[in-house]
Amino acid sequence: MRLTILTQYYPPEIGAPQNRLSDLAGRLVDAGHEVEVLTAMPSYPRGEIYPGYGGLFSHEQKDGIRVLRTFIYPTHSAAFLPRLLNYFSFMFSSAFLGSFLLRRVDYLLVESPPLFLGVAAIWLSWLKRAKLIFNVSDLWPDSAVHLGIISKDSCAYLICSHLESFCYRRAWLVTGQSNGILKDICVRFADIRTFFLSNGSDTRTFTPERRTTESRNRLANGDKFVILYAGLHGLAQGLDQILEAAKELPASESYRFVFIGDGPEKQRLIAKAREQTQSDIVFMEPLPKYEIPELVAAADVLLVPLARDIPGAVPSKLYEAMASGRPLVLVATGEPAEIVRQHQAGLVVSPGDVASLAQAVRILRTESEKAAQLAANARRAAVGHYDRRQIAESFIEYLEEHQDNARNRKYKPGYQTDWSAGK
Repeated sequence: MRLTILTQYYPPEIGAPQNRLSDLAGRLVDAGHEVEVLTAMPSYPRGEIYPGYGGLFSHEQKDGIRVLRTFIYPTHSAAFLPRLLNYFSFMFSSAFLGSFLLRRVDYLLVESPPLFLGVAAIWLSWLKRAKLIFNVSDLWPDSAVHLGIISKDSCAYLICSHLESFCYRRAWLVTGQSNGILKDICVRFADIRTFFLSNGSDTRTFTPERRTTESRNRLANGDKFVILYAGLHGLAQGLDQILEAAKELPASESYRFVFIGDGPEKQRLIAKAREQTQSDIVFMEPLPKYEIPELVAAADVLLVPLARDIPGAVPSKLYEAMASGRPLVLVATGEPAEIVRQHQAGLVVSPGDVASLAQAVRILRTESEKAAQLAANARRAAVGHYDRRQIAESFIEYLEEHQDNARNRKYKPGYQTDWSAGK
């Protein structure tokens, strides 16, 4: 089986799609299949091309995977025009250069967002006679509306909605990262074939056994109670509410808030934290992904925040936090909250409820038995329901079974509520 992954984001960049797609590519190779990745010159989230990369095109062979990179306009700005230039530059460069560089394959899997990359994917899948798999990790343009980026009555929303429909209807398969995403798609597009491809986590990498004295000392020397956030510092995460919660906790009790990562909001957050002289807040630089699991395992509390309810959004760091077997506080509603409550895997706080967020941290510090039980429940649920190895095996099996089937537009899909039943 030959498969191409088309994505704007890929290692050495750090982030959820980068980790998930590179993990899937590696597992496909381990299963005996051929994989190539068409991606952009790495620039996310710094807004600068990484050292050693650049130009119109480059290629490398890494862990048995052929990685092709094409030009992108890098930007750190969250402004509308620079983001469009960023998206469109890669859409055009991947469509043009991919026409010549990509091999004939059985499947072409494209990561959305950015939604615009679907145009390149449709062209390349037609040109290479590949079945198109449209992988939806966020419901654009609806997510953009909920984040306040565009309004629902705008021309931009209308154009993106038509593009969304165009992409879904031309895909052989639409995969989604959450039940909410697939439910939304199946309600609006009843004749589309779907598969639940959850983010999950590598439960052998994220595990409580990764905690060491050295990793603990990196977070806090001395008797500190460490509350850790590791991930993108962007608009969707709503990290201001963490800083506000830090002010609610007495400085005399040695709470330390640690932020690891990068993003467009980081410098503003650092400036805001400097004004809170009574709070112990530390911002660390982005770290290689292999260093993150031991730091996550060394924290006392893990935070998984969202700024507001975003339909279908389930942060990938939720699964990693659960797998790490540490007490967690989820700041979210909807499906993420349902997951945590169902498995009794942590405490849930509504976005914007700063007082409850601070109280949740207090509870996990003062009620050690409760914290330990929640952590154990989280680890058990991650291993039993959200292990990335099992998720990948199920998806690979599905592709193998359909590899030689003729494309059939009359196929009537059923909504898949479990990743193990995606047939």
